[in-house]
Amino acid sequence: MLEFVRSRALRLLSFSCSSSPSALQQWRQAILAFNRAVSTSSKPNGSLDLKEIEKVLSDVQADNVKVIPVQGMCDWTDFMVVATGRSTWHVRNIAQALIYKVKQKQRGAEKLWMPSVEGHEGGKWIVIDSGNVIVHALEEKARAYYNLESLWTSEMLTKGPNEVPEKALLKTRRKNNSKKSAPKTV
Repeated sequence: MLEFVRSRALRLLSFSCSSSPSALQQWRQAILAFNRAVSTSSKPNGSLDLKEIEKVLSDVQADNVKVIPVQGMCDWTDFMVVATGRSTWHVRNIAQALIYKVKQKQRGAEKLWMPSVEGHEGGKWIVIDSGNVIVHALEEKARAYYNLESLWTSEMLTKGPNEVPEKALLKTRRKNNSKKSAPKTV
């Protein structure tokens, strides 16, 4: 509902302020300030903060935990946490431990607020949105392949977005594992 009101207001403002771009910019800044105020004031009581998430991750022995502050880069969260699990079972266990901690924190409350969880079925990459902290739990191979840290740290800025790795364009032929011998050509 709130998203509908925001989009409708922006659409009306773009029509009414098309002659003066500065007025439109002021309105957009006011709407962004309103969004931040609403998102911080509506933070659920049961959401986990960064220290609690780090403690849960250390308790379940998640490997290579990296906390990335993203306050200036995006509006929807303050921190991205990337953790590695040794297997799909371990990655699912990391997600379950975080959900269990949220449930314990809300014990006795009238309504339970549950974090948004995506990817739990596959288990290779699970994302848990706990309000101000988003946790990415990845299997070792998936973390190496996607390299999420480079999206949110200065590594990407130094490499440049248009650089293509040398091995990205190499064509590889799969190995023939069939028991049939290849036909001989004469």
